[in-house]
Formats: sequence, structure tokens, C-alpha cells
Amino acid sequence: MVAGITASLDPASRVAGNPEKLSANAKLSFQGSIVLGLGFTMEPADAEKLIAHDARNSDVLFPYLNGQDLNSDPNCAASRWVINFHDWTEDRAKAYHACYEHVLREVKPERATKSKDIATWPWWRYWRSRSELYGEIAGLQRVVVLTRVSKTVMPVMVPTGQVFSDAVVVFATGDTAMLALLSSAPHYWWAKSRGSSMKTDLRYTPSDVFETFPLPKLTQELRHLGDRLDTFRRDVMLARQTGLTKTYNLVFDENCTDKDIEELRAIHRAIDEATVRAYDWEDRIEAVGGLDHGFHQVGRETRYTIGPAAQREILDSLLELNHERYAEEVAQGLHDKKKGAGKPQADEGTLF
Repeated sequence: MVAGITASLDPASRVAGNPEKLSANAKLSFQGSIVLGLGFTMEPADAEKLIAHDARNSDVLFPYLNGQDLNSDPNCAASRWVINFHDWTEDRAKAYHACYEHVLREVKPERATKSKDIATWPWWRYWRSRSELYGEIAGLQRVVVLTRVSKTVMPVMVPTGQVFSDAVVVFATGDTAMLALLSSAPHYWWAKSRGSSMKTDLRYTPSDVFETFPLPKLTQELRHLGDRLDTFRRDVMLARQTGLTKTYNLVFDENCTDKDIEELRAIHRAIDEATVRAYDWEDRIEAVGGLDHGFHQVGRETRYTIGPAAQREILDSLLELNHERYAEEVAQGLHDKKKGAGKPQADEGTLF
């Protein structure tokens, strides 16, 4: 039985309304830095020369991880480095003479041609540095990240100590249980229903997707599977010399029966099952015929994922849980608008 049929002949959801942002998810997900100036970046060899010339330059030179690196590099490693003067004054930046001169030469003239807001912004700084992001991850060795616009919507673990571009979403945790959760079908279908699209890709907006996503208990089972996914997938990508996109093109291709790809599918099945257990939703999933893993249509693409009935049940259950959690937070006074709850920080602006 379904709640009804929509005008498009799809089964209707049993839950009405939109999800709300949850205080429990605040300060956990961030868009990376909006650098606004290719002149900040350079080849790794050039950065190495600057550091070799003056070791202090390591204070302001970092690997620069962008979305293309995450999608295409087998190590998910940065292909370029970047100068970062943080939120410093110009006088402090000048102390790093070679890097300052590089930005003066390569960035300042470009910024001067932009709109008034940009042209008058301190040209030695990023347009949006995302200082809150780097403050939240300062004590972590690794974090979970995903490409903001992609078809795969698959997170990976990467080291901290680098600058993340605005094409990367960063989750302020090194917990592999979170890696597993964000790799699950429940999270993918929530993102699919709450994010926007760019051509055939999904645009992941932290405020719309993650901040509304009600989290289950992060169990040891999820943590174990996150470890397994991280280790095994990295080995597959390195052995094949493929990035996330090409690797998951094989995962989603029903004609590919290679042993390593079959194992990767098995890990994702186990993650989905563990996620359902973490939410304590086994009975409701069983009632709709189980998760029904297979090659299912997603728009014009095929994806190895859970079946349509399970998708609907999980989306309804997540929305119900979001409403329940939000009501609890309201009762606790966590969404008192008079206290400025939910207002963006000064560093959260964008160009869009």
C-alpha cells in the first residue's frame, strides 16, 4: 500500500512539509575557501623552491585540493599549491617577501578589474577564507570531504594541513563511521532530493543537505565498514590508477563483474544495511520488500543502489525524523530567532 499517487504517477510521500536545519548538525559541514584569484596558486615544484629558499614560507604555502583532484586523482591528492595569508594584515603578509610579491604581481591586477566589492577587498586575502572551517578541523589529522558538484556524491578521507577549494565540501570529523554514513544510499537519496542539479550532476549544498539530515547513532559497525571502504577503495584506485569518477563508473556498470568492483559493491551493500540498523528501521524496510540492491535508474544514468520502494520509505522516514528532531530542538530553545540562531557568519558569503 502507498499513501497515494502523484500527478506524475509516482507514489505519494506519507510525510508533508520541508525539512528544517538542525542545531545538532551545525558547524559540521562547510564549503571550502573561495580564493578568487588563480594567481594565488602555483605548481608544487614552485612551492618547494620557495620553501627551500626560506623555510618560513611553509607558514603560507599549502596543497590546494579542488573538486577535480578529488574526482580524478587516484590518491585524491592536490595537483597544485596555494599561498594563504589567512586573515592577516598586509604588513604581516609582507614579512613573507617572495610570496607577497607573487600575489602582488599575479592577484592584485586581476582583482582590480572586478566589481567594487571585490576590487576594494584586501587583495592579499581570499574572498572567503572560511576561517570557521579551519578552526573546527585544527586538531584533526584527517577529515571527510566530497566534491560539491558531482555524479558520484562519494566522500573520501583526506589529510588536513591543506587549503580546500570552494568546489569541496568538508565535514569537520575524522570519524570513519561518518565516512560510511555519508557513503550510504540513505544519505545519497537525501542529497538527491534536497540538493540542486547542474546538468546531470548533483550540487551538494551543506545548508540544504547535511544541516537538515538527521543523523543516527554512529555505531562501531559503521566505523568498521568506513575503515574497510577507505582502505579497500584506495587500493582499488591505486591499482587501477583511476579516480573516484572512473572507479564508480565501473561500480554503476552492470556489465562490470571484476572481482574488486564486486567487492566494492558488497561493501556499499553492507554500509546501507548497517545504516538502516543504526536508525533502527529494519522493520519498516522489511515491510517494503527490503533494500532491493541493484542497478536502478537515476534520471538518465544507472546507479548501483537501493530500489524505489526502499528509497521512498527512507526519504519519508528521514523527513519524519527531521521534523521530530527539530521539534525537540525548538522545545529546548535552540531555535530562538531573537538570539540570532541560524544567522550566517560573516565569513559565509559567496559570489552567487
